[in-house]
Amino acid sequence: MALLRKINRVLLVLLVLMVCLLLHSTLLRASTRPKVSDHWRNFGSAAQLPADHVVPVIICASEERMGATMATINSVHSNTDASVFFYVVTLRDAVKLTRRYIEKTKLKGIKYKILEFNPMVLRGKVKPDSSRPDLLHPLNFVRFYLPLLDINHKRVIYLDDDVIVQGNIRDLFNIKLKSGHAAAFATDCDLPSTHEMVRSIGMQTTYMGFLDYRKQEIKDLGINPSDCSFNPGVFVADISEWKKQKITKQLEKWMEENFRQNIYSSAMAGGVATPPMLIVFHDKYTTLDPLWHVRHLGWSPDARYSDSFLQEARLLHWNGPFKPWNHPAVHLDLWEKWFIPDPSGRFSLVRPETDS
Repeated sequence: MALLRKINRVLLVLLVLMVCLLLHSTLLRASTRPKVSDHWRNFGSAAQLPADHVVPVIICASEERMGATMATINSVHSNTDASVFFYVVTLRDAVKLTRRYIEKTKLKGIKYKILEFNPMVLRGKVKPDSSRPDLLHPLNFVRFYLPLLDINHKRVIYLDDDVIVQGNIRDLFNIKLKSGHAAAFATDCDLPSTHEMVRSIGMQTTYMGFLDYRKQEIKDLGINPSDCSFNPGVFVADISEWKKQKITKQLEKWMEENFRQNIYSSAMAGGVATPPMLIVFHDKYTTLDPLWHVRHLGWSPDARYSDSFLQEARLLHWNGPFKPWNHPAVHLDLWEKWFIPDPSGRFSLVRPETDS
C-alpha cells in the first residue's frame, strides 16, 4: 500500500506539472497576439448604431508620425456626414500621447478607440535589412492582422498615415466587392494621368519591382513579372472573407519565407510589407476607383501633378520618402490644411525657415 501511495503522489506531481506547462504555453501564445488598450472613447454611442450605418476606419499612429495620423483623421472627419468610427492602432508607449492629441484638439468630438499592437507577433518574420528603417516599423504590419484587432465589423477601411481624404469616405466604404474577394485595392496601372509621373521618377508598377524572380520560390508561384502591382496603403477589407481564406496565415507564411530565403527585398520598390500582399492577393482582389488612391506624391521633391487633376482626386497618398510634414516635399498646401498642431509639442513641421 505504501508503494501504491508513493506512485500516486508521483503521478499527481506529474499531472500538476503537465497542467502548468499547458497553461504556460497558452499564456505565451496569447502574449504574442495584438493587444487591445483599455483607453477608448464614445465606443458605447457607436455600438448603439446599426453596423451598416458605421464606417470603421483603421489607421496606425506611431509616436514619430503622430501629427500625420491626426491630419488623416481630420481630413476624413471633415469631408463626410457619415458616422465614422476610428480604430487608432499604436504601440504601448504611445497610447497616452495618442489620446492626448485627440482629446486636446478639435478631434475630441470624433468616435474612436485606441488599440495597442503587440510587436512580438512579428518575431521570426521580419529582419532588419531595410535601407528605409521606417518601412520596418511594427505598425507597418498591422494591416496583416486586421481580424485579430478588437473590432466587430464585417467590413473596414484601412488607411496609411500619409494620406489625405478629399472625398466622402462613405463612397469608398460602399464599394461592391466581387464574390470571393477579401479586399479592394487600386492597381498601379489604373490611371493614365499618373503614368507620366511614374515614368519620370522611375517607379515600379509591376511584380518585377517587388519580388526576386531569380529565386525558385517566386518562379514557382507562376506570377507573370509584368503583371500590374497594387499599393496596400489604402484598401477596403471584408473581414469575414479574410478569416475564411485565412489571409493572415498566408501573409505570415510569406513573411517567414522571406526571413529564411530573402525572396523579396526592401531595397526594391515597396519595402517588406507590400510583397506578401501582392503574392496572397494576386488576381484575387476588387479594383478601387483610381481617384480613390492617387499616389506617388512622396517619391520626388520635384515631380508634381497638375492642380486640376489633384482637385478631382478623392484621396492623396504621399507614399515614398518625401513626406509632406518634412522638407523638401510637394503639394504641401493640400496636406497642411488638415494638419493640427501637436498639443504636446513633440510633433512639428519641418520647413525651410525652421529647418536647423
